Amino acid sequence: MKVTVELSDQEMTEVLELTGERKKGPAIRRLMEEALQLRRRAQIAQKFLSGEWGVELETYEADQERERLRAQEIAP
Repeated sequence: MKVTVELSDQEMTEVLELTGERKKGPAIRRLMEEALQLRRRAQIAQKFLSGEWGVELETYEADQERERLRAQEIAP
């Protein structure tokens, strides 16, 4: 879908510099894709922070203890 966007020359120059693109269209597209990706990541992070999503590490502590004991057995 084509969209018309009004930017100042200074803003367009900054967009080109930030994206590393040489042409305006690809630069705007890359900037938009990166912005969407950042927003998606922020939404995922918020779900973890709010407790909506979580990770169960059922064996993590037991594995850590087992590794600690192994290291003690090996070390002189």
